[in-house]
Amino acid sequence: MTGLTAELVVDGRTPQTPALAPNGQLLCYVLAPVSRTGDHLDTELWLVDTDCAAASHRATTDTAAESRPRWSADSAMLFFLSDRADRGIPQVHRLPLADGAAAAVTNWRAGVVDYLPLADPNLVALLAQDEPTEQDARRARDRDDAVVVGEREPRARLRLLDLHTGRVTTPDVFGDRHVVELRQRPDGGALAVLTQASSDNDYGLRTGQLHLFDTTTGTAVDLGAVGADAHSLAWWPGEDGWHLGYIALTPPALQAGTAVFDLAVGSRVLRNRTSGLPMCPTELHQTDAAPLIVFADGLNTTLARLDPTGPTTLSQHPGRLDDLTTTPTGEKIAALTGTRYQPANVHVGPPSGPLRKITDTRPELDGIALGTQQPLAYRAADGLDLDGLLVLPVGKSASDSPFPLVTIVHGGPYDRYADRCQLFWFPSAQWLATAGYAVFLPNPRGGQGHGHQFASRVAGRVGQEEWTDILTGIDLLITEGVADPDRLGIAGGSHGGFMSAWAVGQTDQFRAALVVAGVIDWGMLAATGENGQFEAALGGSTGWSGVGPHPHDAVSPISFASRVRTPVLILHGAEDTNVPLGQSVYFHRALRHFGVEHEFVIYPREGHSIRERNHQLDVLRRTRAWLDRWLRP
Repeated sequence: MTGLTAELVVDGRTPQTPALAPNGQLLCYVLAPVSRTGDHLDTELWLVDTDCAAASHRATTDTAAESRPRWSADSAMLFFLSDRADRGIPQVHRLPLADGAAAAVTNWRAGVVDYLPLADPNLVALLAQDEPTEQDARRARDRDDAVVVGEREPRARLRLLDLHTGRVTTPDVFGDRHVVELRQRPDGGALAVLTQASSDNDYGLRTGQLHLFDTTTGTAVDLGAVGADAHSLAWWPGEDGWHLGYIALTPPALQAGTAVFDLAVGSRVLRNRTSGLPMCPTELHQTDAAPLIVFADGLNTTLARLDPTGPTTLSQHPGRLDDLTTTPTGEKIAALTGTRYQPANVHVGPPSGPLRKITDTRPELDGIALGTQQPLAYRAADGLDLDGLLVLPVGKSASDSPFPLVTIVHGGPYDRYADRCQLFWFPSAQWLATAGYAVFLPNPRGGQGHGHQFASRVAGRVGQEEWTDILTGIDLLITEGVADPDRLGIAGGSHGGFMSAWAVGQTDQFRAALVVAGVIDWGMLAATGENGQFEAALGGSTGWSGVGPHPHDAVSPISFASRVRTPVLILHGAEDTNVPLGQSVYFHRALRHFGVEHEFVIYPREGHSIRERNHQLDVLRRTRAWLDRWLRP
């Protein structure tokens, strides 16, 4: 077997957003590189026959960012977004399968954000911002570009494209609201439209409204407010008429706990259809009949049908099942899934399973030695059932222990570790297992996969019970002899970065720490991050919550910086708007003030995720070198 290198990790290509043709015969997917080498992320569209063993073939040949493949109702036409004509400005294209010649059908100067082919074969609904005016162009030339917050904010609006004439019209029905999602009724009737008051993530999160739009008359009906972070619209018929569903956060939560909500359109009665379930809905998908629901279920995934009596389980899948696509009848589905030792590929089959792999996009990983991965189940100090994963060093078994142990905490916190292949461009379990580390991947409370109550337990209490959940798992691995108590490391990104920074302010038992785009001060994040209300719910307060000290001070790592003795590696993207760079600057200055051994690395041009190839290589090599320095001298 060959060894794993950083280049093998970042130079791969991954499938994304599969789209089944309505007749179920063909499937289109996006093939995207793990890393970017130029100014643009060039992606490709590929086609594969779902019923035979023929290899995938590329559908387009241009160098471009291609995305969002969608099919016409007769399966004869493939639509997609591409910026081949003007990089960074995506337009809708269509590709007739009969001749294979793709052509743009829009030339909207602001670009198209999203689109939906409608039942009328001559109509496509578009989501696009307003085109720039001559005044906008003049102001840009003259650098008269002062930004008045709240004025002229970019908003996606509903527009209709007539494929015969190429004309784009903008119905004046939603005022100045920002349109985020569309879904047409299966019978070709009304268009469900989800809007927000603004494109501002912080403000828009709680301002969602549902509408019905009639494409024939151009009129709209308001269906009222929806839950925070609503998405995944889906229609279905019921005995009492049409129902319209979506996934949203369960009130009054603002940081976690999704549910499927069912609105009876005629009576306007709204119900939570997943209340009390010990799993969390992640996707809702429309068919001609009952919709399908994807559930995060512990370390694995459950696929269910939403029947009148509630969700009915159809199949269960190891690890994750993402980007589900289905034929209109719901008799055939496709999704991205993999195994513990194989990265995700497109799989197809009936919703009851089993699913068959029809792509192989990472053949270069065949034969690469990986560490043994196993699920863990244990109980928290207060008796709460918890789970996680343990990955052993490559070529080792439990009998070879104890090992240096690195605990990697997931982000979110409303996320989870699933029992899938743990190999990514950021410090991941298999990358460290190759270097001789055992890796613990905990799923503490506050995460996804165990229902609403489990997820909501960290609101205003970050770093409290979720931290002891993690410690309990580490202590268990020490007791069982797997982990060497004198060679412990901790790492994480985003909320996981918060937990890593929090850990070294609470205990000296870790010999090294990695903090990647971590939260250091919850009050500052609520004031400057792009999801302020979300962060305020987690931290428990804001800086404007009266005269301090504030509740968030007691759960912010910066408050405990004077206690830190552990060497810390801090990594952050310079253009991060989710967790702004100032968070890491704050931590760096505090550690420098107290004389703590640390290294602070800033990646230019990068946001919350690191995308450029050289930067990803640096992250992989630098983080492993840092751990080797302190845990494997």
